[in-house]
Amino acid sequence: MQTSSDRHEYPAHWEADVVLRDGGTARVRPITVDDADRLVSFYEQVSDESKYYRFFAPYPRLSAKDVHRFTHHDFVDRVGLAATVGGEFIATVRYDRISADGRPASAPADEAEVAFLVQDAHQGRGVASALLEHIAAVARERGIRRFAAEVLPANNKMIKVFTDAGYTQKRSFEDGVVRLEFDLEPTDKSLAVQRAREQRAEARSVRRLLGPGSVAVVGVGRTPGGVGRSVLDNIRDAGFTGGLYAVNKAFPEEQKELDGVPAYRSVRDIEGPVDLAVVAVPVEHVPQVVTECGEHGVQGLVVVTAGYAESGPEGRERQRELVRHARTYGMRIIGPNAFGVINTAADVRLNASLAPEMPRPGRIGLFAQSGAIGIALLSRLHRRGGGVTGVTGVSTFVSSGNRADVSGNDVLQYWYDDPDTDVALMYLESIGNPRKFTRLARRTAAAKPLVVVQGAGSAPQGHAVRATRLPHATVSALLRQAGVIRVETITELVDTGLLLARQPLPGGPRVAIVGNSESLGLLTYDACLSEGLRPTPPVDLTTAATAADFHRALSGALADDSCDAVVVTAIPTVGEGPEEDAALAEALRSAAEAVPGKPVLVVHVELGGLAAALSAAMSTAPRAVSKRGDTPRPADRPSNAVQTPEGVGLIPAYPAAERAVRALAEAVKYAQWRREAVDPGRVPEYEDIDEKGAAGLIGGLLARGQGLTLGVDETCELLGMYGVDVHRALPAPTPEAAAEAARTLGYPVALKATAPHLRHRADLGGVRLDLADEEQLRRAYAELGELFGSPEELRPVVQRMAPRGVDTVVRAVIDPAAGAVLSFGLAGAASQLLGDTAHRLIPVTDREAGSLIRSIRTAPLLFGWRGSTPVDTPALEELLLRVSRLVDDHPEVVAVTLEPVVVAAHGLSVLGASVRLARPPVRDDLGPRTLPVY
Repeated sequence: MQTSSDRHEYPAHWEADVVLRDGGTARVRPITVDDADRLVSFYEQVSDESKYYRFFAPYPRLSAKDVHRFTHHDFVDRVGLAATVGGEFIATVRYDRISADGRPASAPADEAEVAFLVQDAHQGRGVASALLEHIAAVARERGIRRFAAEVLPANNKMIKVFTDAGYTQKRSFEDGVVRLEFDLEPTDKSLAVQRAREQRAEARSVRRLLGPGSVAVVGVGRTPGGVGRSVLDNIRDAGFTGGLYAVNKAFPEEQKELDGVPAYRSVRDIEGPVDLAVVAVPVEHVPQVVTECGEHGVQGLVVVTAGYAESGPEGRERQRELVRHARTYGMRIIGPNAFGVINTAADVRLNASLAPEMPRPGRIGLFAQSGAIGIALLSRLHRRGGGVTGVTGVSTFVSSGNRADVSGNDVLQYWYDDPDTDVALMYLESIGNPRKFTRLARRTAAAKPLVVVQGAGSAPQGHAVRATRLPHATVSALLRQAGVIRVETITELVDTGLLLARQPLPGGPRVAIVGNSESLGLLTYDACLSEGLRPTPPVDLTTAATAADFHRALSGALADDSCDAVVVTAIPTVGEGPEEDAALAEALRSAAEAVPGKPVLVVHVELGGLAAALSAAMSTAPRAVSKRGDTPRPADRPSNAVQTPEGVGLIPAYPAAERAVRALAEAVKYAQWRREAVDPGRVPEYEDIDEKGAAGLIGGLLARGQGLTLGVDETCELLGMYGVDVHRALPAPTPEAAAEAARTLGYPVALKATAPHLRHRADLGGVRLDLADEEQLRRAYAELGELFGSPEELRPVVQRMAPRGVDTVVRAVIDPAAGAVLSFGLAGAASQLLGDTAHRLIPVTDREAGSLIRSIRTAPLLFGWRGSTPVDTPALEELLLRVSRLVDDHPEVVAVTLEPVVVAAHGLSVLGASVRLARPPVRDDLGPRTLPVY
């Protein structure tokens, strides 16, 4: 480690695991004096050309002085980082702080020279780009604001690393050298570049796990049964298109195969490459298997072995070591305690799971942290009879078990541009990185539906989930804001997913209902009203309706411009048999196919024959077979386009009207979100905002301590800098003080008790309004004293009366997990009891501010309910936007509450406000790309 002469201790927080461009991983860490031998070995493996590009001259070997210089750092003015795989260097980067004239310097100099060297075998993997992100973050931490780099003109790769990074830069050419200078402050472009690289790298890391060219199952029993043997049989029986190997150290040396599968005692003995290893050995043997896999060049592991974090503290530490061990070799892990993975693509056909049957190929991606839930999802999608029926299959399936490495975020990155997946279904027991998940979900939902069930909030054992202070309902609202279709049960997950996979998105909430049962039609009508849809009166075809009658009615409904979706209700008739079922199914399918673009759902009552016939009608319909890679990337599709899924004519059938309508309602809301996402609005600029003055005030206040709630005057001053005027409230400890305050403010006034148990509780009688003169004020003061006690207990204040209106509450808070959240609701106990509060992530756009106001259930009170006067909602939207700007501009403002905000017919009045300042939580979405460390 570093010597006593070094100015800083070893910065362990700079260590990080990163995913590279090809999906492999590397470890980034500071270089220390202990790395001399590694540095020399690394340099010996670099080509002469790369050495020339680094030193601008032939430089065959490093001198002892060079080695000392490149391994001794003070971690302030001189810093070196290395990317390692298997403990050995594959790339290095260093910076040296310099003065304005280019000489070595110390702070306050804020410029540094930076230089890279990447081993030739690892060039093109994005190592330099990842190192640039990390060295830039380190430099910013040490007060360096600008990098300078000198590069030979022929070194195009390194020039591209700098120019593609997205930083603001200046380029010059002098003495045969290209000089690049760039600011290190993240820009919108640099963040976009970083996130695009993150998406490609993480997607490829999952693709290597789901589309391997060869698989080794380690821990295969010699006799049938057992986990390893079951996984091997499942892979073989599914028709895996790549190489398959059985591995067990207990195999006799002369054994060469097992049930036709090549057999080996160790992964090391396999002659060809192995892309994926399924590990099913006892937990005590896993470390040895990981080492063998890493040394053989295996790209990823599916660890089905149990006995890790789910078994207690010892297993939790064992799990941490498993992840560290695998990442040392650049491998990613699904699991441990995983159920497995499935890929139904024709050129893969991988069933590396404990599912005994390969699911039907289809367009639905499934992710489940729980193996039991994964089994339930696969089972429900596979069933043809009962519930939701029809041939709709799976593209890929991941059951992550303890989720120690690969998470739902990684799989979401993969699905985003997977041409074989049209709909993503996820069961999440927890969201480990809500800020990142929300960002990824918003991007994915703009291209394809994402349906999520979130469990009770318990994280997988051993998984470090940053705690959120937000209620479950708030998290759900934020997910919906990001375009996530949030449902409550597994049944709803499947119901909604199958509708979205089979039918186009509805153009609006108008629903036509046709069927042969008046009662079932009315149930469907009522269900539509309950879900906020706009149904037309049901069309009753009577129980005598034939298939031709259904065809005619459905065709007419679909052709009606006032209809956005159709629900067909059907009950069995006496004497109906398979032929009638098939005829009705074909009639519905052909009518829907003739007028595409509108979703059709069927509600059936005990009609197993019809459900099966609908499936058969679909499966015999002509279909275009797409090849892998032929489908355009979702990012290239218009985000507002209503895509017709592959296989038009797949009509989902539901056994209850409520299930069908609930799925349709989710599709309607999602389609509306897609249309609005095309133009999300803008964050307006206000000329009267004093951002610089507010920053100075906040800095001065925080100098007093780490966290504080501002006083009344400081609160008013800070909010005033953002155009938020708070009505003054003067203390009134005596009747005389109250009278003096009223004379200062001017009558009429309000007298309020501000004791914690009475504050904002007008229903308890602690407020007196419209006091027109001193006599009324003194009488009210005496009444409050008689009811609630002495002035010391009441803490009374006097405030100028505001125009009458609707009392509302505006809050903003920075949550350590989700980020900054803006909330709005009406004031009063009723709204609190109902939980009638809406939420948006900050920064809020003008469109989002408008939708925030309108999304609470009590919003009609703002818009003239029952003949009342509509209030000034534009003024309310502006207030929301100003509060959003304050919190977004100054993350030290960790909480703001405006209560009450009285919104009148013209204008509004902020009658109470509180602000809390603190050092903001560290944001992990603005720094360099890293894998979570548990």
